[in-house]
Amino acid sequence: MTGKKRRFLAVGECMVELAQIGPGTYRRGFAGDTFNTAWYARRLLPADWAVGYLSATGADAVSEEMRGFFREAGIETKALRVVPDRTVGLYMISTKAGERDFSYWRGQSAARLLAEDEAFLTEHLSGAGVVHFSGITLAILPAADRQRLCRAIGAVRAAGTLVSFDTNLRPRLWQDTESMKAGLMLGASVADVVLPSFDEDGPLFGETAPQQTIVRYLDAGAGTVVVKNGAAPLCAFSRAEGAFEMAPRRVERVIDTTAAGDSFAAALMSRLATGQSLKEAAVRAIDLAAAVIQAPGALVPEVFE
Repeated sequence: MTGKKRRFLAVGECMVELAQIGPGTYRRGFAGDTFNTAWYARRLLPADWAVGYLSATGADAVSEEMRGFFREAGIETKALRVVPDRTVGLYMISTKAGERDFSYWRGQSAARLLAEDEAFLTEHLSGAGVVHFSGITLAILPAADRQRLCRAIGAVRAAGTLVSFDTNLRPRLWQDTESMKAGLMLGASVADVVLPSFDEDGPLFGETAPQQTIVRYLDAGAGTVVVKNGAAPLCAFSRAEGAFEMAPRRVERVIDTTAAGDSFAAALMSRLATGQSLKEAAVRAIDLAAAVIQAPGALVPEVFE
């Protein structure tokens, strides 16, 4: 990729994160599924790549602090709309034996309005070589904005942008099960690469094997599907490389699974964007996710030391 196309753009919502680091003790930061992917991608991509985030924030102090955090992390903020009467959402993570429990406060989140301006979407999406979004990105939007965002993403995909979609289910964000299923299939219909987790997608769609999940997303229009499956082998298919399975790396002590899938997506898409094969990309993605889950919180700079 050359010129303006050396740009990775993630789309979604970044929130204030309170991550448990001990009994009754929490660390404040900023995180969110697609933002986490952008943060990891910035550390994985060559220096001549730009990494940006398309979203909306408020005009209050915490929103400005968040934008400053983006800039310090090397993530462009020109695709962040400012909505004066809104703020940013907040979530709290409690963990037990490495598994997460989330509590959310996002009623006034400006990110819910990120797709209301079609011209703004077109302007920023069209300059990207890679666009990454998720099921959460779609779930927080009104139905009309969800359609608008996917039209805009579909248009840049048709023009040559590589698009990835992490299904990332959060049932509480959707009106009902049918709207969630429709939203996931809508997102997949405009993506080159779909990244589902079988423990989520399988039960939702009544599938008993990852291969069924792969076929469904290929039929929706994807060219590559990589199904994560916990401790079981990853199952993948691309029209260029065919099908393969790959075992995850064994981790003796899981601290926090937050951002396991987000870091996986960052490594996979960074490697694909810079010309590596899907198998090579999957190896790096598995290794990074395994390192991330051995530390608390979503953003783990120690894995790059």
